[in-house]
Amino acid sequence: MRTKTSPLNRLFMALVFFFLYAPIFVLIVFSFNDSKSRTVWQGFTLDWYSELLQDSSIMSALSTTLLVSLLATLIATVAGLFAAIGFYNMKRRLRAPLMTVNNIPMTNADIVTGVSLCLLFVAFFGLWGSVAEWFNGVQSVITLPENLHMGFGTLLIAHITFDIPYVILSIMPKLRQMDRNLVDAAQDLGCTWMQAFWKVVLPEIKPGIVSGMLIAFTMSVDDFVISYFTAGSATSTLAMVVYGMTKRRISPKINAVSTLLFVTVLLLLIIVNVREARQEKAIKKTAEVRR
Repeated sequence: MRTKTSPLNRLFMALVFFFLYAPIFVLIVFSFNDSKSRTVWQGFTLDWYSELLQDSSIMSALSTTLLVSLLATLIATVAGLFAAIGFYNMKRRLRAPLMTVNNIPMTNADIVTGVSLCLLFVAFFGLWGSVAEWFNGVQSVITLPENLHMGFGTLLIAHITFDIPYVILSIMPKLRQMDRNLVDAAQDLGCTWMQAFWKVVLPEIKPGIVSGMLIAFTMSVDDFVISYFTAGSATSTLAMVVYGMTKRRISPKINAVSTLLFVTVLLLLIIVNVREARQEKAIKKTAEVRR
């Protein structure tokens, strides 16, 4: 039986959505404001979007953010997928502590993760410099760089590091829901392990993979603290540029780029949800026809 939602629950839900999305709505509205004011509406304009495209620092930071986020999402999804499958096939005694370790980065403070990765990179670069100096001294065929610095590479590694746990946590429930006998049945029918993986396992856990990708992409785009400690001085993300602008007057161009990012993520979520709804309808129709 369906339980009726009381007016108080509906009011509470409406307030929750209001406090969540009202700031975003205000940000979108004032991205079209014909003034630098963030409180007074003085007319509609698209000038901030045109100025945004001409601002080299913001566009460079935006391209760096999107590139890092896309690469980190793809790599973290692949690594998290196989890690989740490995956890799934482990015995419970071994899997439980490893899952606890996997969950630590998600509950850990970002500043602790950022400082830890920064110190790790600094220590590695110091060790690398000593090894490279010794290696270049004993031979002259290959010259290794002795001075490494934090930049795009360290930023990408940091994003992959904190994205993987979210992917694993999204895929594990789908693996638990999957029938363990499906892979054995596919192999009994002539499939190799890889064919069974592509044709049986992946379709079953696809919603978890998509959810993990979306979460990883969102976390990468949104991150500031970890990026601040691992990007170095030559690389900047959009969050870092916005942070630098807060020391002065924030330009409405930030409203414009934030609006574009929000609309892009919203469209992506709509496409994914519509596609999943259509697939569920198709599965239900197929099941009804077979009956």
